[in-house]
Amino acid sequence: MKHQAIIQQLSLEEKAALMTGKSVWETKDYLEKGVPSIFMADGPHGIRKQEGEGDHLGLNASVPATCFPTAATLANSWDPDLVEEVGSALGAEASSLGVNMVLGPGLNIKRNPLCGRNFEYYSEDPYQAGKMAAAMIRGLQSQGVVATPKHFAVNSQELRRMASDSIVDERTLREIYLTGFEIAVKEGNPKAIMSAYNKINGIYANEDKRLLRDILRDEWGFTGFVVSDWGGSNDHVLGVQNGSHLEMPGTTTVGQKEIIDAVKNGQLSEAVLDERVDELLNVVLDLAAQEKRSVDYDYQHAIARKAAADSIVLLKNQDHILPLSPEKSIAVIGEFAQNPRYQGAGSSLINAKKLENTVDCMKDYPLTLAGYAQGYQRVDKADANLADEAVSLAKKADTVLLYMGLDEISESEGLDRHHLSLPNNQLSLLEKLQAVNPNIVVVLSAGSVVDMAWTSGVKAVIHGYLSGQAGAPAMLDALTGKVNPSGKLSETYPIDLADLPSSREFPATGDYSLYREGFYVGYRYVDKVNAAVHYPFGYGLSYTDFAYSDLTVEENGLRLTVTNTGSVAGSEIVQLYIGKADSALYRPAKELKGFTKIYLEAGKSQEIFMAFDEYSFRYFNVDTMQFEVEGGDYQIYVGASSADIRLTAQLKKEATTDQLPDQSHLPHYLSGQVAAVSDTEFAQLLGHPVPVESWEVGQELRLNDPLMKMQYAKSGLARLVYKILHRLLKKAEEKGTPDLNLLFLYNMPFRAIAKMTGDQIDQAMVAAILVMVNGHFFKGLGQLWKAFRAKNVYQKQLS
Repeated sequence: MKHQAIIQQLSLEEKAALMTGKSVWETKDYLEKGVPSIFMADGPHGIRKQEGEGDHLGLNASVPATCFPTAATLANSWDPDLVEEVGSALGAEASSLGVNMVLGPGLNIKRNPLCGRNFEYYSEDPYQAGKMAAAMIRGLQSQGVVATPKHFAVNSQELRRMASDSIVDERTLREIYLTGFEIAVKEGNPKAIMSAYNKINGIYANEDKRLLRDILRDEWGFTGFVVSDWGGSNDHVLGVQNGSHLEMPGTTTVGQKEIIDAVKNGQLSEAVLDERVDELLNVVLDLAAQEKRSVDYDYQHAIARKAAADSIVLLKNQDHILPLSPEKSIAVIGEFAQNPRYQGAGSSLINAKKLENTVDCMKDYPLTLAGYAQGYQRVDKADANLADEAVSLAKKADTVLLYMGLDEISESEGLDRHHLSLPNNQLSLLEKLQAVNPNIVVVLSAGSVVDMAWTSGVKAVIHGYLSGQAGAPAMLDALTGKVNPSGKLSETYPIDLADLPSSREFPATGDYSLYREGFYVGYRYVDKVNAAVHYPFGYGLSYTDFAYSDLTVEENGLRLTVTNTGSVAGSEIVQLYIGKADSALYRPAKELKGFTKIYLEAGKSQEIFMAFDEYSFRYFNVDTMQFEVEGGDYQIYVGASSADIRLTAQLKKEATTDQLPDQSHLPHYLSGQVAAVSDTEFAQLLGHPVPVESWEVGQELRLNDPLMKMQYAKSGLARLVYKILHRLLKKAEEKGTPDLNLLFLYNMPFRAIAKMTGDQIDQAMVAAILVMVNGHFFKGLGQLWKAFRAKNVYQKQLS
């Protein structure tokens, strides 16, 4: 062990204490023995350092900080260099605020557009997600802070997120849900990683030895430490045994006692505990040696603006209505033009240092402004007066600039979406404006997919996603042509939610989330079955045009020439896809295996080289239990999107094994028609029976059931608590602002009460509370008093 000298000085009690935080955001320290504390903060797109003493959910107000574009936005840039630059700015700001460890980036796969946290994630594709996350990690850690990619792994829904079991087959697990993390670890070298709340095939992610040791550390070479999500430690001892290091937030003496008892009774080897302490100290001691950075907030804001501008996606531009003409009068309409929707809601909510809005920024642009009208309420409620005012203004203008999008309640941690539609009051306003003005440009603000059926009635659609505090001037730069939009979508926009096979059971409302669609996620599915979409993966327009030519394929990569054939300078994102039409395995038609973004002046050409890498031709062989290459001819596709392939070629590869899995019993996976997969076929894919829900209304509640199930409790008091919680959530929804603390409690399992109450309640007390919930009030009360006294005796012994 690297830190044997320090570990030898630590008692069992002290080593056990290091495995849990001393507070909501800090690790335990023993300064006299050379062990410092480190400070953590949320921060996928800004530093959310909580003000004052942290509440135990960690969701109260935070100090002002730069709000950068969210991950979903940055992914549309397809520019790892830009993302690394943002990461560097984030890292410097974290250091300046005394934050040692940033809890991000998030890179879970966008399995379904309804996931309420998709705004925090990069892509539906693991290759793109991994490359972007690796860049963010490199940028953050270049400033002497730790990056913490999350949530490891197979975390795809918010409903019941702490009490859900993701049932996924081995090949899909390795190719889709772990590959992004693999790239992030190998190319970003993060010093920490955050485990997910959920189970994976029956085992909690935070205590999954195969995930945390065999794959993460032994196979990928991870050298950092694993931290639980806040309240995400199920069995603290099992977590430490199998590769998790830090239980957060601080359970202090409660968590400490669990480890001490486990060592004393032989459940946990002290040698294993020493190993975890050593791995944790590797990072903690390195952080203690880092110098504190300082930041220039004007520079930070400039980086946020640049990142927002380079991530804007132009979806439609009929009659070249964009860029806007200075001679044409512009009516600016929409609540979001005055009060922008620029970030999501949840643990990533940033207290923006300097928030700009469109109405105030218009004066700095050569535009003829006819006026501004709010148009609609932010919450989805009809307001005839606002609509009439907007219609009156639209009649006077040559062009309508209409700001639309999702409100805060539509995209939040802890809450999945119910549909893809924009708010009804916005769509109603759009119809009224169309009746009086044919020249409508819609500016969208949303962190994930929305229904786009309304786009046929507008001249242009330009999407800023959630663009951070400087998104308003960045969008105006694009609207006026100061910046040529160059972003492309990192997710598929379906015509109907039902077109996606994962929608059949999303979000899962019971114990099990069945990933029966396998790896047919996003474009992998729609390409395979030739399904129509509104906008394909990788799609985005420009104010210029690009031509592709002269493709040559070599053993280690390919070359091609890209030419800007238009009249203005711009950037193009060239995408490489690879497929194998004659494969003996079930496969997508093609998969993203490379991309590059190049800037070209009008009329200029550039030859580019795109290298193949270890991910280009591999698949996971469930017979050999490792990645292999199938022998034969591969199709090479180069294009401007997954649906706009410009050049093709072929390359032969040698097989790494002749042992191919028999897949004759998987007809729907072979065809891609996975919406029709039966339990029998899914069981064949899994290699074991499909688990069946075991809990029914009337049964007693269990430790891992979420608090929302108290609606079925035998205790009238527990049912009353549920009714109050549910009523408060509904009130928050009506106001349009999610109550994050209530959402956390609603989805939290009973066991997590002991993890989230800061040493006040242990698992023995939770078990007693559950007895009361299940209708045995006095029996449970007696157990609770006994457990409470035992906990207090132990805490007095420690003091």
